Amino acid sequence: MHFFDRLADRIAAADSVVSVGLDPDPARLPDSVRDADLPRWQFNRRIIDATHEHAACYKPNAAFYEDPDGWRSLQETIAYAHGKDVPVLLDAKRGDIGNTARQYAQILDDDEGPAADAITVNPFLGRDSLEPFLQRADKGVFVLGRTSNPGGEDLQDLELASGEKLYERVVHLADLWNGNGNVGLVVGATNPDELEEIRELVPDIPFLVPGVGAQGGDAEAAVEHGLADGVGLVNSSRGIIFAGEDADTRRDDSGDAFFKAAGQSAKQLKERLNQFR
Repeated sequence: MHFFDRLADRIAAADSVVSVGLDPDPARLPDSVRDADLPRWQFNRRIIDATHEHAACYKPNAAFYEDPDGWRSLQETIAYAHGKDVPVLLDAKRGDIGNTARQYAQILDDDEGPAADAITVNPFLGRDSLEPFLQRADKGVFVLGRTSNPGGEDLQDLELASGEKLYERVVHLADLWNGNGNVGLVVGATNPDELEEIRELVPDIPFLVPGVGAQGGDAEAAVEHGLADGVGLVNSSRGIIFAGEDADTRRDDSGDAFFKAAGQSAKQLKERLNQFR
């Protein structure tokens, strides 16, 4: 089954388009898991327990796992999420040439343990740098299209000789690269007008819309323009996983209050987004 078919099934089962970002910053972990074996994994396990009923997908960011214990934590996290029937999108923003790209794409291979169901990629080096990902027809490939960070406009707003802006060309290319029906786009939620414009350019490609939550993105626009035939994801990371981060909950030895707050935040976001579906 292709990734977007599995995602559609999960969205229906959970009645949710919420992507929960799993970014376990070691400096922000609560005391209840800080001294555990593989604290990032223990943190993620409890976040998943608290949020899985409301999650369409989990999105771990590779930057928080790039050390030996981190990779072990990531594998455990993927396996545990799969055990809850929730797909995993690895936010790695990969993109390189030749043999390096092929090596990066192996992180999607299921024959060496639990593997992510989808990945984010950087299109700056062109199609050949993404081909090893695109040819995995059962895996989702989310191409960076229009990002919500302030510096994104430094390059993405540049006007080409064709009259297009650079991000508009990337969006068109992503559509051309979608021969296997496994391409999505990453489009930030902080500019509703651009979300609408990009949806008009590519009516059928699902979006991953970050920036709803701590970055203050527009929830209504994220749903209205982010979904293609009901399929797409709206992500919140810090706004969910650190929702219980205050002095009282951090001093709770069991961590129950901390993780309960994450579950409540995921539920609230699901209900907020569902108003516009």
